[in-house]
Amino acid sequence: MSIEIRGLRKSFGEKEVLKGINFTFEMGKINMIIGASGSGKSVMLKCTVGLHKPDQGQVLYHGEDFHLADHRHQKNIRREIGMLFQNSALFDSMNVEDNVAFPIRMFTNQSQKEILDRVNFVLERVNLTGVNKLLPSELSGGMRKRVGIARAIAMNPRYLFVDEPNSGLDPLTASVIDKLIQELTYEYNMATIVVSHDMNSVMNIGDRIMFLYQGEKEWEGTKHEILNSGSEALDKFIFVSDLIKR
Repeated sequence: MSIEIRGLRKSFGEKEVLKGINFTFEMGKINMIIGASGSGKSVMLKCTVGLHKPDQGQVLYHGEDFHLADHRHQKNIRREIGMLFQNSALFDSMNVEDNVAFPIRMFTNQSQKEILDRVNFVLERVNLTGVNKLLPSELSGGMRKRVGIARAIAMNPRYLFVDEPNSGLDPLTASVIDKLIQELTYEYNMATIVVSHDMNSVMNIGDRIMFLYQGEKEWEGTKHEILNSGSEALDKFIFVSDLIKR
């Protein structure tokens, strides 16, 4: 069981952004996509969740090609996807409770009591109780991220997609978010796919890592292998990332 990317290509006008990517995102593991800005990370993420249609190649969810599936099958796959966007993407006009309940109301016919029970459960799971009626503007950056995670796991997804989870957070809060993502991945046996620039995050929680360079998969491996990758581009990326943090 996995998500498999085969020969993925995507262009915008004359610019080829993805150049034949092959990779397998494994269940129960944190699969990291790293690379410099413009390397194709976000486009690959959007192709994988169906926001972009690739020009060539396949995105296989447990062997089924998402982009060739009919609308019903695509909807069934989407029901099993949770997403945490870079800015948390909470609805400013909704309180925390309604933000977390949003996907449950969209995809199920559960009663109000069932929805509220699930909302309270996932909020407690991300260590946020008693915040149901607060608006996003009343939360800290770390709290907004945790509300975003609660919403992403509200439907008990098989697949969790996370875009730059530590963007804009201080190192201590970033570490808390990393640990939470790791705990949830193992607890629910999800395939978690994380796009990140943060090498601390990569080394702390990355199980499998893919380095994209100019639209191509330059390297893949584990955090234990990354410092001896033999890739000059990857070594430069790690070194620059380390300098920026200093």
